[in-house]
Amino acid sequence: MRIGHEYLATLPFDLYGLSLLQLVLHHQSFTRAAEAAGLTQSAITRQIQGMERSLGVQLIERTTRSVRPTPAGEFLLSGTRGVVGDVDVLLRRLREEFCGAGKVVRVGVSKSISMAYLPGFFHANRRHAPEVGIQVRHETGAWILEALGAGELELGVLCPPARLPRGLQVTHRFRDDFTLVVPSTLSVPSPLRGRALAAWMQSLDWLLPVETSVTGQRLREWMSGQRWPTRPVMELEGFDLIINLVGLGLGSAFVPVRALALYGRKPGLRRVALPQRFQRELVVVTRRKPAVPSHVEAFVRNILF
Repeated sequence: MRIGHEYLATLPFDLYGLSLLQLVLHHQSFTRAAEAAGLTQSAITRQIQGMERSLGVQLIERTTRSVRPTPAGEFLLSGTRGVVGDVDVLLRRLREEFCGAGKVVRVGVSKSISMAYLPGFFHANRRHAPEVGIQVRHETGAWILEALGAGELELGVLCPPARLPRGLQVTHRFRDDFTLVVPSTLSVPSPLRGRALAAWMQSLDWLLPVETSVTGQRLREWMSGQRWPTRPVMELEGFDLIINLVGLGLGSAFVPVRALALYGRKPGLRRVALPQRFQRELVVVTRRKPAVPSHVEAFVRNILF
């Protein structure tokens, strides 16, 4: 045991230094990282330089325009990315379980999920566990996965990525059906099938979710499989704005059926039933370890999806 203590005392960096390195590379800026950490830029620079001197290798490549990891820095980060998050989660749970701190569920909801879903996520939890606080971030799926890995979130609700990062797990899956909405002033041919359907779809001005999102990619793949156009007149991050723009007559879109619940009988909006229907999957993602605390498990069980 004594040898272990002596070894720890000679480590070239500690958890604090490692967290600062992650912060610099997350923000890709010493200035923004210093602001987030509540330090001066010179202080955070000295911390990183001290790590590099102790290790005898450069970790960050600095230019006048960018900050990025060197191969050695990427190697260090890839092997320790979850360490700081694990410790942060353990300390947070220690405060909640043994020090009387209020329990909080930190949730990330993907921007491709409409605001209409949120009452179902939170209503039952507020009723059954009013003492548990809820913090919500409405961000991209990529940001949510990174925040989960860093221990900044307890769970995320998003479309499953092609590859789930190591250390994360899917706990629940939901099916999400889409429907076509068009401006109410738009004439719809009948019957809507075959060549008439194909020609009509070619004539529409499309509003689509951004192609960088998982939903945007999969919706385009599905439309392409139907031999429908996938070049939009406008790309947007959220379906709430898309639905409102369709109602204003600015285009047509495939949107989640549940998202329309927020808008009732919105003037200017018309649903169109098609023989084919696009579906996506939504998942709840948490960290694998430390074990998910009971109040977070209860939160997931109470989601009304």
